[in-house]
This record gives sequence, C-alpha cells and structure tokens, in this order.
Amino acid sequence: MTDMKTEVDRRKTFAIISHPDAGKTTLTEKMLLLGGAIRTAGSVKAKKSAKFATSDWMELEKQRGISVTSSVMQFEYQGYKINILDTPGHQDFSEDTYRTLMAVDSVVMILDVAKGVEEQTKKLFKVCRDRGIPIFTFINKMDRFGKEPFELFEEIEEVLGIESTPINYPIGMGPTFTGVYDRFEKQIEYYDNGEKVGTQAIEDYDELQEHLEKVTDQETIDQLMEDLMLVDEAGNEFDYEAVENGKQTPVFFGSAVSSFGVPTFLEHFLEMAPLPSTRESTKGTVKPTDEEFSGFVFKIQANMDPAHRDRIAFLRICSGKYEKGMTTWLDRTGKQMKLALPQQFFADSRENVEEAYAGDIIGLYDPGVYQIGDTVCGSKNIFSFGDLPQFPPEHFAKVRPKNAMKHKQYIKGIQQIAQEGAIQVYRTPHMEETILGAVGQLQFDVFIYRMKAEYGVDLVMDTLSYQIARWIAEGDVPEKLRRTSTNMMVYDYVDRPVMLFKNDFNLEYFQNQNEDIVLSERPPRTE
Repeated sequence: MTDMKTEVDRRKTFAIISHPDAGKTTLTEKMLLLGGAIRTAGSVKAKKSAKFATSDWMELEKQRGISVTSSVMQFEYQGYKINILDTPGHQDFSEDTYRTLMAVDSVVMILDVAKGVEEQTKKLFKVCRDRGIPIFTFINKMDRFGKEPFELFEEIEEVLGIESTPINYPIGMGPTFTGVYDRFEKQIEYYDNGEKVGTQAIEDYDELQEHLEKVTDQETIDQLMEDLMLVDEAGNEFDYEAVENGKQTPVFFGSAVSSFGVPTFLEHFLEMAPLPSTRESTKGTVKPTDEEFSGFVFKIQANMDPAHRDRIAFLRICSGKYEKGMTTWLDRTGKQMKLALPQQFFADSRENVEEAYAGDIIGLYDPGVYQIGDTVCGSKNIFSFGDLPQFPPEHFAKVRPKNAMKHKQYIKGIQQIAQEGAIQVYRTPHMEETILGAVGQLQFDVFIYRMKAEYGVDLVMDTLSYQIARWIAEGDVPEKLRRTSTNMMVYDYVDRPVMLFKNDFNLEYFQNQNEDIVLSERPPRTE
C-alpha cells in the first residue's frame, strides 16, 4: 500500500504568472521538455510555423499568441509529480488567474529583463502576497540587453515590497551572455546555441575568474566579480522560512527561448518549493495527509474536446486519496455523487486517472452540477473551503444570433460558457434579451469566437454604456426604477436579480433613494 505522506511529499503544484509577452508559455514548455513530457517546443510567435505552444490549446490563443485560459499540465521529473498551472497573462482574464492562484502552493513570477516589474505583474503579485504564497522569480530574456541585475533587485524590493536573493547569477547579457554562475552549487553552467554544454565546479572566485577568461571578455568578468562580491556583502541571505511565508523571493536568471538557466532553475525550484499545504475550512484546518478526501472546484471549462462537447470541472485535491469510482458529497447541495471519469491533463490531451493525492489537479466530467467554489468531500461530514474571488463586470453588451434558426444552439452555448465564470450572462425581464458582462473587452472577443467555433452560431453584438453590476441581496426594486436612462434590472443565469448602472454617481443616487434595497458586488451562491 502506498504511503500517503510519501505521495504528498512528491507533489509540487505551482502557477506561472507574468505580464503578457514576458515568456511565460515558453518557460512552461521548456520545463515540459526537460521532464520528457514533450519532444519539440512550439512557439506562440512563429507565424510561418504550424507549431504552437502546447499549453495554448484554444485556437484563438494560437492566432493571437496569448494565453486566455488556465491550462493544467502534469508530468514527473526526478521523482516529483509536478502540476503546472499556466495562467492567462492578459489583464482581461485576471479573474481566471486569481482563482487559479487559490489552487497552487507556490508561484513562479517571470520578469522580462528589459522591462522589469510591469503593471499586470504588480496586480498578480498582490494576490500572491495577500495569500502569503511563496514566489520564485525567473528573470527572462538574458540573451537580450536589459536592466542590470541590481536595478532589478531594487525594483522587486521597492515596487513589490518583497526581499530578493539571487540563487544564480548571469555571466554577461545580450550577445555576451555565456551562462550562469550557480551560487548555491558553486559551479558555472555554460550554454552554447541554446544547449547546456557543461558545468564546472568552482572552489573560489579566483578559480571562477580563471575559468571565465577562456570563454568571455574581461569587461564581463570584471562586472560579474564586482556584482558577486556586492551580493555577498550587502545582499539578502537566503532564508527558507521567509520564502515559505512569501516574504523573500529567490531570483534566477536565464533565457527560456534558448533554455539558458532553465535546468538550474527547475532543479533548485523543486528542492525549495513547498509541499501541498494545510488549508482552512469551515470545520477547521485540513491537512493534505488527512485520510478524508476533499477538494474544491476552481475552474470549469466547456468543450475542451469539441468532438464530444464535454464540460470539465477542475478540482484541486486538498486531502486524502482519490480512488476510481469513489462516492463523494457536494457541500453546496449536500447531495451524494460519484466522481465521473476523473482525468489528468496535459494541455489538450488527457487520460483517465486511477488514483490521485493532495496537490494533484483532476478534471471531473460535469453534467452541469458543479459551480466554481464548490467543495467536494469524501464523507457526509460536509464542510467548505469557502468562496473563490469574483469580480463584478465593467463592460456590457447586448447579443443575439444572426440566424434565428440557430436559437437552440445559441441558448446552449450561452448557458455552458456562462457556467465557466469567465463571462457573465444576463437576461432582461420582459424581452428576454441577452446581456453579457465582462471584466475586460477581450473576453467578448473570445466569447464571439467560441460561439462560432464550438456551437456554429454567429453573433450580433451591441456595446452598452453600463459600467457597474450589483446583485440585489435584499429588497425589491420598484417597477418604475427597473429600467431608466441610467440603470437597468436584469437576471443572471440562475435568475438572481442584478442592477446595472452607468457610473458610480448613478449607483450612489440609487442607493440613497432606495435604502431598503441591499446591493452586493458578488452573487450569493445557489443550490
């Protein structure tokens, strides 16, 4: 019998976050290559090539070269069972990213050496810091010119408010980038044309300088020596406890596109990254080694396999062991259910799973019973891990099918995509018109694309001037206020009343005039 603690201790579950175009998907691919999970890397940039990034499985992502869904990839490497969650970098999909961050034990933050800490990185980092998620930093694109390492350390510490400590250090930058010096292992890693061509153990800095004189110019060597001595004297010492509490980030340098520094990074990361952690629930602390099975749904995705029109609920296992055919209970409804055909994923491919442990991500076939935030329990002793982040939409549009004969497919598509939580779908009370709400404009583009690609429905879309949505938690809106020139009452996909407002002034005026009506930024959970 497999020991539960041994299996849990093998799990490393993390997300990769970055500003768009910092190299997130490329780094993910290179890790998969190292683990033998794929044989060739695609490129989201390669316009002439038919290959595309393995984690970007949706056709629209391939066309635009961005990640718009959170893919899950699982593979084994050096005895570890690795679960990578590749998140959207585009800010319009930050809600999906925030939920994904609830399902991981650590985060890899990628910075572009030329751009440093960018706006979207700040937002994602704030969520990690608020949750105390351990953060590991990979400074990418060292084969191009960019900011000096110390400038980047200062930026991380001042802008993000977290200590930084370099684990490896770049030898040169741009055309002089020869490799990295591993401060922990005291060795040089040489790279040539994207391949690791060898390592050299080093006793001290004199020996380091001696070896580098054979492979690079004196100016690069002098700069490296000066930097390393300064890091030793004035830099932050590595503190595992601070890393574990999200107060210090280990920093690595490399180039994902050419694989510089990626093996070093992955090996150190797997040693340093935390194991599946305990989680708080309504029944108290839940440990990953607890016997009772539990997990929560952090993402729902329709039509991952267009041929079968299926819907998958992604479940993060928090405790216990999943076994094929086991019976569970859903916290929101209290109903007993069998986990139907759980699967583990590798981007667009998947396979049925016989067993899984805390830290693993499994996909459950969903006939429409799951909602984002649901807790799944292994016994009648039902409890909850609580709600996941939700954000009120800021963009609204009215949609209808171009072809009235496609109404049945239109309704089905609207319902399924709405349940994923990436876009809000409302209907007007009398005309039964469909109103969409989204956090960002790009979500509308994805919605239109998916309705055409997955359901065969072309849409007509008219943008509306509303900017704020509030759910009606208590009270009833008088008929005369349900639709005025500045607000509109609609119903969401489970018939909860929602008020749409054009701006903050209209919202405040409405509340002053209707003190008995309680409005909420997020919808109440329903059975």
